[in-house]
Amino acid sequence: MVLIVDDDKAVRSSLKLLLKQAGHQVEALEGPQQTLRWVRHQWPSLILMDMNFSSDTSGREGIELLQKVRVFCPDVPVILITGWATIDLAVEGIKQGANDFITKPWDNQALLESVHTHMMIHQGDHPDMNRKQLDEQFNLANIVGEDPVFLEVLNAMGKVAPTEATVLIHGESGTGKELIAEAIHKNSHRCHKPFVKVNMGGIATNLFESEMFGHRKGAFTDAWHDRQGRFSLAEGGTIFLDEIAELDPAGQVKLLRVLQERQYEVLGESTTRKADVRVICATNQNLEELVQTGRFREDLYYRINLINIKVPSLRERPHDIPALTRYFVTQVCAENGLPAKKLSQDALQWLKKYRFPGNIRELRNLVQRSVLLSSSNELSEQDFSTQLVASHCVASNKDRMGLQTLEEAEEQLIRETLDFYRGNLSQVARSLGLSRGALYRRLEKFNIRYDD
Repeated sequence: MVLIVDDDKAVRSSLKLLLKQAGHQVEALEGPQQTLRWVRHQWPSLILMDMNFSSDTSGREGIELLQKVRVFCPDVPVILITGWATIDLAVEGIKQGANDFITKPWDNQALLESVHTHMMIHQGDHPDMNRKQLDEQFNLANIVGEDPVFLEVLNAMGKVAPTEATVLIHGESGTGKELIAEAIHKNSHRCHKPFVKVNMGGIATNLFESEMFGHRKGAFTDAWHDRQGRFSLAEGGTIFLDEIAELDPAGQVKLLRVLQERQYEVLGESTTRKADVRVICATNQNLEELVQTGRFREDLYYRINLINIKVPSLRERPHDIPALTRYFVTQVCAENGLPAKKLSQDALQWLKKYRFPGNIRELRNLVQRSVLLSSSNELSEQDFSTQLVASHCVASNKDRMGLQTLEEAEEQLIRETLDFYRGNLSQVARSLGLSRGALYRRLEKFNIRYDD
C-alpha cells in the first residue's frame, strides 16, 4: 500500500492513477490531520508526502508531519515531493528521516523507479549469504575474497543491484571500488547496456558539460566535430563517477540538476534529452567532512548517498591475501606466457603480515614484479620482500634516478633495507639475497653502523 499525502486534488488523482497503473494499491489523503489518524491504525509500504498543505509555502508543515509520522511508522520509506525552491528544506527532511525527494514537475518514470527502489530495499529481511551462495545467485567474476568483512560488501551489492538506487562507494585507494561498481551493473537489469567509467578528477572545469553531456560542431571555439557525452554513451546502462569529491562547485550544480530532473542538454542543441542512466559514485575522501566545510554540496551528497557501501582496506581482510595472491600469480603468468608458479608458505605468511598501504593495487603490482623477476618455480618470502624494498627505494629516490653511481645506489639500498627491517640483519640479508658474511662486508665497506 502506497500512501499519498497532498492537499492538491489534481496531484492526488494524477499520482493515484500512475501508481495504480504500475500495480500498486494506493490510499490518498489531503492533509496532516487525516494522515496522522490513518497511520495510527494502518501501516503503508511507502509514503509519498508533499511539503506544503496551506498558504504557507515554507515547507515546515511537511517537516513537522514527517516527524510525527515517524513516531508511528519508523521504518516505512518516505519520499518527499518538493519544488526547487524548497530543495534545502527537502535536504533537512532527509536528515529528519525521509529517504528521498522528488521535484515538481516530476518525471513519471523517475518517480516510479524511486518508489520501486525504496519498496524493494525495505521489504522484509534479506538474510546474508556465504560466498558459495553469492556465487550461485550473482555474477561475481574476477571478485576474489570471502573474509567476513568483505562478504558484507558483496551482500550489500547483491541487495542493491536489482534496484535503481544511486549508490555511493567509498574506501581507500586501491581497494577495488570500481570492481564493486561494475558488479552492481552486471547484476542489474541494465547489465546488457553500457557501463561507462568517468574519472571526475580528470575533467577540466571548462570542459565538464562537453565531456558529460556532449556538444555539437560549432557550439564553442574549437568544437570542430560533434561529440557524444558520457551520459549519452551510458544511455540505458550505468555511469560510474569515480573520484566524485574532485568535482568543482559548478560541476556539482550541473550534475545535481541531471540527477534531479533526469534530463540534460547537449551544448549547441535546443532540445532537452532524457537521461535513462543509473548513477554510481565512488570516493576515497570523507564527503561528510567536505559538506561541513562547504566544499561539497549537501543536496548533491544526499542525492548520491541513497545507498552507501564501504569497501574495506586489505589490512581489514587479511584472510583474503593468500587467495588474492594466488589469483594474481595465475593471472600474471597467463598474461606473460609463463609457466605456472607456486607460492611457498613462508611467502604467504610474510604477505599476511604486511599492511599494504596501497591495498589490492599494491599487492597486484608486487606480485607482478615478483613473478616477472623470479627465476624459480616457487615464489618465496625473499622474492616478495626484495621487490617490496626495491620499489620503496625507487619511490624515495625517483627524483635522483640516474644521478647515483652503482656503489651509491647499493649503499642507499642497504641503508633503507636496514631501516625497513629495523636493523634485523637476518631479514636484511635474506631480503637482499646475501649471506650474513657478505652483508657484514658491505656494512664495513660503507661504514654503516649496526647492532647485531
